[in-house]
Amino acid sequence: MRVTSALAMFATAALTLGACGGTGSSSPDTGAKVDTGQLGNTNGGTDATAKGPVTISGAQKGGIVTVLTSTGLQTTIDPAEAYYLDTMSLDSQLLTRSLTQYRYDPSTEQMVLVPDLATDLGQHNDDYTRWTFTIRPGVEFEDGTPVTAKSIAWGMQRCMDAATFPTGPCQYYSNVYFRGGSSYKGPYTAPQQKFDAIKVNGDKLTIFMDKPFPDMPYWGAFPANGPVPFGKASDPKSYKNHPLSTGPYMIKSFSPAKELVLQRNPHWDPATDAARTAYPDGYDFKLQQTSEKIDQILMSDSGDGQTTLTYDNLLAPDYAKMKQQSADRLTLGGQPCTFYWAPDNRKITDKRIRQALSWAYPYKDVVLAGGDIPGVTAVPATNLMPPGIPGRQAYNVTGRKPFETDAARARSLLQRANAVGYDIRFLFRTDDPTSVKVKDATVKALQQAGFTATPVPTTIANYSADRAKTDSTINVRSASWCSDWPSGSTWLPTVYADTHPDRTGSLGADYAAFHAPAVTKKINQIQLMPLAEQPGAWNDLDQQVMKQYFPLFPTYYGGVVMAHGSKVQGMADDSALGMPTWNTMWVQ
Repeated sequence: MRVTSALAMFATAALTLGACGGTGSSSPDTGAKVDTGQLGNTNGGTDATAKGPVTISGAQKGGIVTVLTSTGLQTTIDPAEAYYLDTMSLDSQLLTRSLTQYRYDPSTEQMVLVPDLATDLGQHNDDYTRWTFTIRPGVEFEDGTPVTAKSIAWGMQRCMDAATFPTGPCQYYSNVYFRGGSSYKGPYTAPQQKFDAIKVNGDKLTIFMDKPFPDMPYWGAFPANGPVPFGKASDPKSYKNHPLSTGPYMIKSFSPAKELVLQRNPHWDPATDAARTAYPDGYDFKLQQTSEKIDQILMSDSGDGQTTLTYDNLLAPDYAKMKQQSADRLTLGGQPCTFYWAPDNRKITDKRIRQALSWAYPYKDVVLAGGDIPGVTAVPATNLMPPGIPGRQAYNVTGRKPFETDAARARSLLQRANAVGYDIRFLFRTDDPTSVKVKDATVKALQQAGFTATPVPTTIANYSADRAKTDSTINVRSASWCSDWPSGSTWLPTVYADTHPDRTGSLGADYAAFHAPAVTKKINQIQLMPLAEQPGAWNDLDQQVMKQYFPLFPTYYGGVVMAHGSKVQGMADDSALGMPTWNTMWVQ
């Protein structure tokens, strides 16, 4: 999945059982450290028998939690298109329910997959080409309308309209795995086209696959696999700003660039929910705040600051101060994300120029200019897949030392390619001071290495759309990707997927515009392998692609340093998303 916009701005430049009881869990340890060897390990723990209600010993009801962030939720909170860490987190834990869900286990400090709208984690046939979920009774939308298997099937089918939801996740999973999904254009783009891969029989929902999909229970946790009302009520133009809640909170007001206010959903029944709690009376998300202002409010811890939190990383100097003065109000942890620079392989066709870029890139300067903390929120990267992914073994195709920049080596590669002075065009946000600092550091380093650097201006509001355009004049994109679940199957098929501009007009997740039929063929072969063989095969392909094509280069892996006021209790790191565990928090 895509990194939450706030973090992306600073980046310009085998299942095991995890027991999770039903009640009486203790508050999480907020002193967790960043385990840089397990950043991509989002546990893979499951508990198919988990039931609600969920309670936390000592937690109190009441109070409003204020959430400050430097970004706006301008991407959309429609469950069909929620595919950034922030929108995924808010939808999944606070607003909308899906077939399955994650629940925080304080004993392991990991997220555990549990049933949600389904009564278990699904039943499959021998080759994982058919999955059946039994939908639990007693769940309602915020207006009191019952949630049915049919409304869930509609939500799942709706998401598959890639032209209507070009940045949504279904084009990477439902459209790829569901029977006939690759040719299905969706109910808005082709309303007369039939789609019969999702069958409903009473409270049973069955999905038929084109190829084995053992990860369906994980995919089921995405908001895209939850209920949506029929007809005009779910018109994409309006639903993106007010999806009907099935979770503990519902939208009171929403201005995408300014504020999101949540209040209790009176039709949420905790007895039906094996993952969520609702201790605060509501949440007030204040958007597009400056990082400096956010940090000052949290460090001062006075007035409303005591009931405030941020999911942005603290700036490095402020982290150092708060670690000394109020370490108990810090939430550190891992994040399964890789940040990288993606040359447009359609335009920069010489591998030596792409390699030269990797030596010219000012890793340390970009990290520091972005306010990140080396080794904590920015961990030196080698592989595309972060450490902790099953089967992942470290490799280093360049021989580069951590955060090493070598202008002379970059210039030598350019000379061999007869490309000294090659023009590198990349986006920066004129209304984001951090982005401007990163731009300046990048321009200086590229020029020292023999490139011409041409920063292309955009704004915070337009950045995501400008970056995704297939006909853009830029030839390098700053990008990031995070595990959708702990498997190489959520990395190689998405980051190196062939683009489909005829369907979406967007590069999707293939920010490098990388096209290699041999790689696509190998991806398809791995997806048909026995489960035990797939982790190693994904790792081998990861290394092979980097060695043979070098289509992109990782700049760092992510970690989180979040903070909260003294009256916010129980906040931990959701390691599957690198976001707060909303369902373990309360106001003291």
